[in-house]
Amino acid sequence: MADFSVPAAATPAPRPLWRRIWLPVLVFALLALVPFIWGERFILGLVTRAMIMGIAALSLDLILGYGAMVSFGHAAFLGLGAYAVAILFSHDIVDAAIAFPVAILAGAAFALVTGAISLKTRGVYFIMITLAFGQMAYFTATSLSPYGGDDGLRMFHRSELFGTKVFASDFTFYFVVLGTLIACFLLLRAIVASRFGRVLRGAKENERRMRALGFDPFRYRLAAYVISGAICALAGALFANLGMFVAPAYMTWQRSGEFIAMVVLGGMGSLVGPIIGAIGVTLVEEWLAAITQHWKALFGPMVVLVAIFARGGIVKLLDRGGGR
Repeated sequence: MADFSVPAAATPAPRPLWRRIWLPVLVFALLALVPFIWGERFILGLVTRAMIMGIAALSLDLILGYGAMVSFGHAAFLGLGAYAVAILFSHDIVDAAIAFPVAILAGAAFALVTGAISLKTRGVYFIMITLAFGQMAYFTATSLSPYGGDDGLRMFHRSELFGTKVFASDFTFYFVVLGTLIACFLLLRAIVASRFGRVLRGAKENERRMRALGFDPFRYRLAAYVISGAICALAGALFANLGMFVAPAYMTWQRSGEFIAMVVLGGMGSLVGPIIGAIGVTLVEEWLAAITQHWKALFGPMVVLVAIFARGGIVKLLDRGGGR
């Protein structure tokens, strides 16, 4: 009788207890304390933005860290989620109970269609086709003249929730975003630890063997791609509410590159790593931008140094530093 169990190679080796439990708890606890320690509106907005980027980076880590799918069009999902909320808002549909599910469905639908095509390719061809789809979404957004075109679309206030203005307070919205970040982290950790996650990792390590065991890697990769797109669209819905503004710039390939940098710098395939990477990249960008308008010239070498001396990301560096 054939053995259809997931091979041992597909099951990740046990990770240090501190990384699996204590590091995420520490990160989320510190984020929860921020409003009480630094309650200024600027700080709240900056860290809220970092957490939203953390949700987007988490979604990318599912396909990049666990499925080896390097997407250069991931920002399209962020933009789709943001535009879904803003366009509905322009038609007087302001309730998050309607707008957010629509944003998630829009991201999932776009991921399903584009993923079904993109996943027929591998390597650099996958990178190029996801880049092409991302640019297609970007130029579609710029051509939406009724919704601002190049100038973007403004929302006059944040979404409501069942008729209440829960999101109106920066303090409350901060904890809504933090709660969403924690929920996405727990959801993705459950997915990664499940049989689905083991098959996804197994296909990354040895696709031929997974096929021999009776699994279809394409179906699992497509499902992961759709989940990733849906979660990133949710981040886009939150991002639209943060600044009460959306623009085609949300969908540029440079933004997709930032997401990849966040995942790689934080630690691919660790879930908590992309959150740390997103927070680090957002804060460092803000700090460097305050020093010089040419901050990217400083940020680039910093990324290179981290990539050289902290292979595996910040989480791996902490491992080597005695975090075991």
